[in-house]
Amino acid sequence: MATGTAENSNGDQQHEPDSTLASIQLALFNWLADWGAVAIDCVVAVGELTLFAWRTIVWTFGRLPKRETLLPSFYQVGVMSLPVVALTGTFIGMVLAVQSYYQFRELGLETRLGAVINMSLVRELGPVLAATMLAGRVGSAMAAELGTMRVTEQIDALTSMGANPIHYLVVPRVLAMLLLIPALTVMADFMGFVGGYFYSVIIIGIDKHFYLYNSQVFVGSWDIFCGLFKSIFFGGVIALVSCHQGFYCTAGAEGVGKAATAAFVYSFVMILVIDLILNIGLERVYMALWPDAMVSIGGG
Repeated sequence: MATGTAENSNGDQQHEPDSTLASIQLALFNWLADWGAVAIDCVVAVGELTLFAWRTIVWTFGRLPKRETLLPSFYQVGVMSLPVVALTGTFIGMVLAVQSYYQFRELGLETRLGAVINMSLVRELGPVLAATMLAGRVGSAMAAELGTMRVTEQIDALTSMGANPIHYLVVPRVLAMLLLIPALTVMADFMGFVGGYFYSVIIIGIDKHFYLYNSQVFVGSWDIFCGLFKSIFFGGVIALVSCHQGFYCTAGAEGVGKAATAAFVYSFVMILVIDLILNIGLERVYMALWPDAMVSIGGG
């Protein structure tokens, strides 16, 4: 009996490493399978978005939509977005003034507030702010509208009547976003200037001549061009991603909600990625055009 018990215990000890190795292999296989599925989903999503963008571009240059389909999109993107963009731009300018003042005061450079506030607004915060507001307000609405039309089979009805849904539904929204986001960026920049000037000059008491002079010296036409140039890419990405999410929305109210949420999240992430890429590219273009350009305090 003792010998049999010892043999059984030895057999159990021999099987334990085998079972542990099998568990590790199974866990590794499941981990690879999960990440492989995620990678495949990402590749499929990128491919679908690329094809969707290509069809949109073809229809945009092939035949412009009618005025009655363009005007509602222009109104939704432009007119309805003005208040939120202007209000947010004003407070962003004031927040920049608050944060920059206490840091520059320690260095004795508080008269340079105009330069840092307006440079930050024109190059980065203005375009990104306007794009973020549009992604949250307009992009989500686009995804919800098209998603509802997909769920209620209105898009299928357009196709059955011989109308191309991309030309009729997507192209007007893309054109409205591309054409109006530069204007909204200018509005965000201007209201940021107003907010920064109000807090710096009126509340803090910075000399307005130094404030305006430094703003004029350090903010040039290239900075304004970079901000507006980036905004066009932001607008195109927001419109395409939002329309794509709504166009291929899953069935049910839950699918519409997921499409609206995904439209904002994906648009915001892509805004940041494109902003980084364009900043690197524009900096290299600037150095190629003006290789001897150097940043000097007090000089443009």
